[in-house]
Parts: sequence; C-alpha cells; structure tokens
Amino acid sequence: MLFPKKVKFRKWQTKRRNPKRAWVETRGTEVSFGSFGLKALQAARVKSNQLEAARRAMSRAAGKTGKMWTRVFPDMPFTAKPAEVKLGKGKGDLQGYCAQIRPGRIIFEIDGLSESAAKEALRKAGTKLPVKTKIVAR
Repeated sequence: MLFPKKVKFRKWQTKRRNPKRAWVETRGTEVSFGSFGLKALQAARVKSNQLEAARRAMSRAAGKTGKMWTRVFPDMPFTAKPAEVKLGKGKGDLQGYCAQIRPGRIIFEIDGLSESAAKEALRKAGTKLPVKTKIVAR
C-alpha cells in the first residue's frame, strides 16, 4: 500500500467543501503518459488499500506488455475511533492514508495494449474504487 515516507503533521483537520461551488479538479485532468486513462466523475476520498486493489486488478488484466501509471498519491491521514467508544477524549487514532479525488481527475493511465484490452483493464480497476469513473482516450 502507498503511504508517505515522512509527514509534517500526524493528524490533519477535516477538509470541508462548499456545496454551492462546483468542486471540480483543475489539475491532472488530461491523459499525459499513456493512451487510455480512468477519469473520476465524483468526489471521494480513496484509501490507499482501495488504490492498491485497483492497481492489482489492472495489472493482472494488463499482463506483462502493458505499462501503467498511478496519477494520485494518498498523502492525507485519516483517523477513526474504535467501535462502541463514547464521544470526547480527543481525536481518534491514525488509521491510514487517503487521496482526495475530485471530479475530472485522471486516476490511472495505461499504454502498450490494444484498445479493448486496455478498456477492460481500466474497467476492472474502476470497480474497486468508491467513485464513478469513465474511460478516456488521449
């Protein structure tokens, strides 16, 4: 699983978004490295284990000939309190890291495969993620 080598702050405050403003991605919206990409259509927090599961599914479908790129990195820590614990007594313990995905962001890219094989590999990767996705070509 992906996680940062070193962090400046162990726990972050929750990022809040304005529902009145269109919360769309401005960076990383074009396919840059490969021929096909997996684009997010919703906003969500994708955990590092979800990204790893998607990468493995895509890797198995691509085989040895395909080259893959992961365009997001989980650098945001998330915390949780244990089950059946009363409120108060501070913030929960660190559980892992996640990446904030906004609509329009390219999550994975793939190259070196036929169009049908690449689309099938990206489709399998998209089923592992908690966001609606679509496959885009360069």
